[in-house]
Amino acid sequence: MLTIRKGVTNIGFYKTAFGAVENWRLNNDDGTLHVAELLIDGAMFHLHEMMPTSPEKISPDAFNTSTVTIGLFTADVHSVFNQAIAAGAIVLSPVTDYEYGYRRGELKDPFGHHWVIQCQIPASPDWKY
Repeated sequence: MLTIRKGVTNIGFYKTAFGAVENWRLNNDDGTLHVAELLIDGAMFHLHEMMPTSPEKISPDAFNTSTVTIGLFTADVHSVFNQAIAAGAIVLSPVTDYEYGYRRGELKDPFGHHWVIQCQIPASPDWKY
């Protein structure tokens, strides 16, 4: 579950950036989001507004940083990463190939959550575990 600040109406970032599909949504009386269920490549997660009665549901805004990092594995890291940036994400570290066999880039979504977009690649023959 990813917690977002109260008052959010537009969660289109996840659809545009990651091709998320919205299964259902429950809005508050004023039209703002209370909770939504989304799928990214079959992986289900919820977006839920921050609630004063649930202290565990704290949005990144409360700390000015994310309290979690979501790892999204995909076959085309560059494409998904660039799509997320075009949708409004902020680059935390560019896509880089690492000698331990991963290609990955880090970004922050418009709600403050950190994402690692990554895939496994063949490790360098010089790399020793």
